[in-house]
Amino acid sequence: MDSKGSVDLFEEKVERYIGAIDAFEDYNIITGFDREQVRQRAREIRSKLETGSAGPLAGMVVAVKDVLCERGKKVTCSSETLRNFESVYTATSVQRLLDKDALLIARTNMDEFAMGSSTENSIFGPAKNPVNPEYVTGGSSGGSAAAVAADLCDVALGSDTGGSIRQPAAYCGVVGLKPSYGRVSRYGLVAFASSFDCVGPFAKTVEDAAMILQHLAGYDPMDQSSSQAPVPDYLSEIRSKKHLKIGIPGEYFAEGLDPEIRFAVEEQLRALEKEGHTLHPITLPHTNYAIATYYILATAEASSNLARYDGIRYGHRADADEMERRLKEGIDDRPTADIYSAGDSPLIRLYKQSRTEGFGDEVKRRILLGTYVLSKGYYDAYYGKAQRVRRLIQNDFSNAFREVDVIASPTAPTTAFKIGEKTQMKPMEMYLNDIYTISANLAGICGISVPLGTHSNGLPMGIQFQAASMHETDLLHAAKASESLGRS
Repeated sequence: MDSKGSVDLFEEKVERYIGAIDAFEDYNIITGFDREQVRQRAREIRSKLETGSAGPLAGMVVAVKDVLCERGKKVTCSSETLRNFESVYTATSVQRLLDKDALLIARTNMDEFAMGSSTENSIFGPAKNPVNPEYVTGGSSGGSAAAVAADLCDVALGSDTGGSIRQPAAYCGVVGLKPSYGRVSRYGLVAFASSFDCVGPFAKTVEDAAMILQHLAGYDPMDQSSSQAPVPDYLSEIRSKKHLKIGIPGEYFAEGLDPEIRFAVEEQLRALEKEGHTLHPITLPHTNYAIATYYILATAEASSNLARYDGIRYGHRADADEMERRLKEGIDDRPTADIYSAGDSPLIRLYKQSRTEGFGDEVKRRILLGTYVLSKGYYDAYYGKAQRVRRLIQNDFSNAFREVDVIASPTAPTTAFKIGEKTQMKPMEMYLNDIYTISANLAGICGISVPLGTHSNGLPMGIQFQAASMHETDLLHAAKASESLGRS
C-alpha cells in the first residue's frame, strides 16, 4: 500500500467497516467500538503509508476478543464482574499487531470468561450468526468469528481453551487457527485455564491467518510459558508444494457425527488424496476420556484463576452498606440471601454477594465443579487421575505424529444450533460439541478449522487439521491444500 490509490482504498475500507459494524449492531457481535478513535488511528496509519514508514500490517483491520487487554480500553470478558474494568496495560499479542501498524477496530463478544461454546453466556446478549441470526456463532470466541464472517474486519483475535477458535470458525464459515501452546504469548490474556489457553487468529483465508500468526508468534519474557522455538516464515513455506501424510482417526468419525458433515469431510479427504497427499488410518485410543478430563482440569484451573475476583481489589463490588442495612432490618429478600452462613463477617458477606452478583450461571457452574475436584478427599480421585489421563492423550498424539504429518477430522459434530436450544436443559450436549477440538488443548498441539462448504440446512461446515507442537507449517500446508480445492 505505497501508492496514493492504495492509501485511499485503506480509508475507504475503514469507513466501510465502520458502516458495517453499525449495520450489524443488533447481532451483538461487537462489545466495544469508538469510531472517532478508529478514524484517528486510520489517519495516523495513512500518514505512515504516505511517507513509506508504515509497518508490514498497515492496512490490516483487526477486531479483538474482549478477553485481551488493551491499555485504556474496557476489558469486560462479557462479565458483570468486569463490566467497568479498564485495562492499564496491553497484551503482548495485541501490542505486536499495533507495533506493525495494524488498525484495531473493535472488541468482540464472547462467552463470559471464555466459558461456553455458543457466545450466549454474555452480559451483552447472545451473539448472532451472520449466516442466520437465529443460530449461535459458537464460542467462546463467537464474536470474533462472526466479525470476520460478517465482514466487519479483515481478521480477528480469539482465544482457544478447548476449541473456542476452531468451533466458532466452523459455525461461521471462516478460518480459525489455534497455535501450539506457548507459540503465542498469553501475557495480557485474562486467564480461564492457564495450561490450556492459546491466542490465535480468525481470517477469511489461510494466508491471512498465516500472516497474522507470523507477527503474533515468538518468545515473550513476560510469559514464562511462551516457547523460544524459532518462528518459521509461514507465508513463504505454505506457498511451496508439500505432499502430506494425513492421519484419519477412526474415533473422530464414530457415533454422534452428522452424516452430511461426515460425507463432506470424507469427500474432501479423497480430493486431497487425488492431489498427491496420502491418507493413513490411525487410532487415538483415549479420545473417549477427553471431555471428562478437560472439564476436570480446566474447571480446576478456572476455580483458582477466578478466585481473584473478590469485589475488593477490582471488578464488581456489591453495595456493602445496603447489604448490612437490609440484613439488620431483616428484609433481605433477594434471591441471593441464602448464600450467607451464620457467623459470616461483613467482609465474607461482601465477598459472597459480589461474586454472586458478578458471575453468570455457567461461570458459577464451572467454579463449583473446579473447587469440588480440588477439595480434600477428591483431589487424587479426580484431579490427579485426570492429569494422568492427560498424559495418555498426549502420548496418543505423539505416537500418531511419528507416522503422519497432520490429523484430519470434522471440526464439530454438528452445524450451529439455534440460540437458546441448549443453554438451559442441555449443557452436556453443549460440552460434547467440543469433542473433536478439546484434545488439541490437552496435548498442547496446534489445530486449524477451514470452511468446508454449506450443509443442506444452509449453515457452514468445517474441516479440522491438527499437527504436532510447533509444527504450524505442516498445519498451514494442509489447510491451504484444503482451501485450494474450492469447497470453502
